[in-house]
Amino acid sequence: MDRQTGTFDPRAPLPAPPEPWAGSTQPSARPGPPYHMTDMITAEPYLARRILDRLLAPGSPAAQLAAAVREAADRGDPIVVTGCGTSEHGAMAAVEILREALRSVGLAGDPGAIVAAQAFEASFDPPSRGLVVGVSHEGGTGATNAALTNARSAGAQTALVTAGTGSPGAKLADIVIATGEMDQSWCHTVGYVSPILAAAAVGAFVSGRDLDASAVSELLATGTRDESGAESIAGRLGDARLLIAIGSGADRPAARELALKIEEASWLPSAYRDLETFLHGHLPATDDATGLVLVLTDRDRRSERVARARQALAAARVLGLRSTAIVAEGAAADIDPGLTPAGRLVVRDAPTLPAPVAALLGSATPLQLLTERIARARNTNPDPIRRDDQRYREAGDAAERP
Repeated sequence: MDRQTGTFDPRAPLPAPPEPWAGSTQPSARPGPPYHMTDMITAEPYLARRILDRLLAPGSPAAQLAAAVREAADRGDPIVVTGCGTSEHGAMAAVEILREALRSVGLAGDPGAIVAAQAFEASFDPPSRGLVVGVSHEGGTGATNAALTNARSAGAQTALVTAGTGSPGAKLADIVIATGEMDQSWCHTVGYVSPILAAAAVGAFVSGRDLDASAVSELLATGTRDESGAESIAGRLGDARLLIAIGSGADRPAARELALKIEEASWLPSAYRDLETFLHGHLPATDDATGLVLVLTDRDRRSERVARARQALAAARVLGLRSTAIVAEGAAADIDPGLTPAGRLVVRDAPTLPAPVAALLGSATPLQLLTERIARARNTNPDPIRRDDQRYREAGDAAERP
C-alpha cells in the first residue's frame, strides 16, 4: 500500500513473513472491491519476477532442492510432495513440473517415482528413504508439519516450500525454499502461485534448461487482463446451484484449485472432477442450474484432451449446463464457441516455457480473476473466507482445536 496515496502498488514487494513467526490474522475488512484478493492478483506478475530472480541464482535453495530431487530420482528413491488445501494443489502442480523436468534428463521413468500426497494421509505412511517436500505458505499447518516430522523420523530427507524461514515447518526441513512475501488475503492466490514458481525454478535446475522469468511474468499478467470476460462469465455462474470444474493432465491441480477458491470466496458449492471421470456417473446430478468450467491449457497430448473435452461439453450442452472454459489459445480454435455458452477465458500458450509450467501459470491468474468476479456477483467478500461470520469462525476454531 502506498502510504502517501493510500492506493495499492502491485509492483512493490508484499510484506515479509513476521519475525518472530506468528500465524496470520484475519485480513482487514473492505466494504467492497478492490478486495485484498484483487490486489494480490494484480501483484502476481511482479511477484513472479522477484521470486524467480532470487531462486534462479546459483547456489540458491532451489538449486539445493534440485540436487536432492535428482539424487533421489537417480537412486530410485521415492519423492513425495505434500500439503493441505491450496498448498496441496501447489504440491500437485510441483509434481507435474518436476516429473517433466526429470523426464527431460532421462530420470523418473516410473510415474510413481514422484507423487503428490495429501499431508494428513502422508503423515501416516512416511517413506524410510528418499525425499519428502512440504508446501505450506505460512509454515504452520499441523498436518503438513506432522508429515515432515514423521518423514524425518523414518529416515527421509525433508524440504519445505514456504514464505519464510522462521516458521515451525521450516525447523522440520533440511532444505527450505523461502518465497519471501506474504499473501494478504485468506483466499490465497499468492499462496498458490508462489510454490508453482518455486517448483519452476527447481525444475529449471533439474533439467539444466533456462527459465525465462520475463515470459513467466507476462504470462501471469495476460491472465489478469480480461476483466470484462471474467465479469460476463461470473454473471452467468453467480446464481448457479452447483459449479463443477474439470481438467486433465497438468490442468488437474488448477481445476481443483478453482473449485476450492470459488467455495472459499463466493460460498457457491463446487466440486472437481477429472475430465474423464465427469462422464462416468456424474451427469445425472447436473442440470441447467449447474455451472461447468473446463480448464484446458496443457499442451501435452493436447489433441486427445481436446477431443474428449468436446465430447464432455457436448453432453453438457444437451443437459443445458452453463459451460465455460479457461482454455489455451492453441486449443480454443478447436472447440466450437457454442460448446461454451457462458463464455471463455483464453490463455496464451507460452511455448518457450516447459509445458506444465506454461499450463499451471497460464491458468493461475484467470482462475483467480474468475473467482474474484464470482464473489462480486454473489456479493461476498473473498478475503476472510467467511470467518467474519461468527459461526464460520467458530467452525474454523473447532477444526484447529487439539
